[in-house]
Amino acid sequence: MPSAENQSTGGLNGIRIGRVAAPLREQVLEALRNAILNFDLKPGERLVERELIERIGVSRTTIREVLRELTAEGLVMVIPQKGAVVYAPSAEEAKDLYAVRAALEALAVRRFIERAPDEKMDALRDTLEEMRAIHAAGDDTAAMLRAKDHFYAVLLDGAESPTIQGILAGVQARVRLLRATSLSHPGRTAEVLVEMEALVDAITARDVDRAIRLCDEHLGNAMATGIKALGASAV
Repeated sequence: MPSAENQSTGGLNGIRIGRVAAPLREQVLEALRNAILNFDLKPGERLVERELIERIGVSRTTIREVLRELTAEGLVMVIPQKGAVVYAPSAEEAKDLYAVRAALEALAVRRFIERAPDEKMDALRDTLEEMRAIHAAGDDTAAMLRAKDHFYAVLLDGAESPTIQGILAGVQARVRLLRATSLSHPGRTAEVLVEMEALVDAITARDVDRAIRLCDEHLGNAMATGIKALGASAV
């Protein structure tokens, strides 16, 4: 990912906002969130209100509300003398986020194995089939990201822990950005599929120790790849 420090809203040319499917503010929020997660808007890129208004074709009020929401999610930062920019985690910040994610996901895996009935085990296997189909179709990073989101949604649902869900919600957007960063690295989706196959096998076998070990290995690999990609974006 090339450096975007001096760019501004250059990745918005493809955004088209409708007028009927959902409230306008929600459409803009979803469009900008996806632009960040798909790296159409690069880490560190400035988000200039005037340019956003002109490119997307909505009011200043809508843009300001959306930027406030993205700031609350952690995908946008407001920097003095510079304004709103896309969140660009340092290597140290990324390591801390991965550590938080590893601890919470290991606990979610443990609780899922302890609490999930067989039908939720089947639902988890179905998410793996979704990942396999995406990989077979040609390594679509955005599609794989959605499939992994589905995997974690099923995992958290089966873990039946509002506490884990609540804590993860506070860092979810930044965790998803790191996930997208890792998946964007060439060849990573194939590695992810192998890792997730082993993890799902361990979970559905209700082997807690092996599942947690594989979860840690998967996140360790994701961290190494993600931090490498973050470093490349700063070059």
